Amino acid sequence: MTHSAVFIAGTDTGIGKTHASCALLHALRAAGHESCGMKPVASGCASTAQGLRNDDALALQAASSGSPAYASINPVALRDPLSPHLAAVHDGITISLSPMRAAFDQLAAKYECVVVEGVGGWRVPLAPLLFASDIPMQWQLPVILVIGVRLGCINHALLTARAIEADGCRLLGWIGNRIDPAMDAQEENLATLRDLISAPCLGVLPHGGLPEDVAIHLREAIAALD
Repeated sequence: MTHSAVFIAGTDTGIGKTHASCALLHALRAAGHESCGMKPVASGCASTAQGLRNDDALALQAASSGSPAYASINPVALRDPLSPHLAAVHDGITISLSPMRAAFDQLAAKYECVVVEGVGGWRVPLAPLLFASDIPMQWQLPVILVIGVRLGCINHALLTARAIEADGCRLLGWIGNRIDPAMDAQEENLATLRDLISAPCLGVLPHGGLPEDVAIHLREAIAALD
């Protein structure tokens, strides 16, 4: 694998983008690739002695090779657990791509693969006329879509996949994440997603389990990145 990067999008917030991103990092590392996670924008950060810290970004840091600096992993850290454009206003800042790009370039120069996790869904606003989707669009990153397998996921997945491709991004494939173990007809829903999304399924993660334990389910994702 040459130096590369991928953007992890989600059908919504709370559907397991971080879990899937960490599992992918463990799978990459198990395959012998020096890899690092990145969360360019994170809302809901806690104040610590080291500065603002976000649980998702810390999980990505822990799943990465070596010890990447937190500031590179999460260059835009926001206090309130709100949509980023609102949290940024509360913090008195305006989000822009330049500090995120500088942090990304530092990581991309050091690691074989950078797994860049988005925030919320595809079209979450970051600032006036700036959206989460602008990150992979401007940085020309291929996209893996994480789909939370629950009631309503087919509609959300199809709309998001259409938006990704309409915005000119390459959809490498999708990862299913079984977030609702009580959901009826899970296999039928997954079969429908396989039939209706043109990009391939790169793995389905079971409900529960640590990222390092479920990484085995993402072998096809590694092949897609290679």
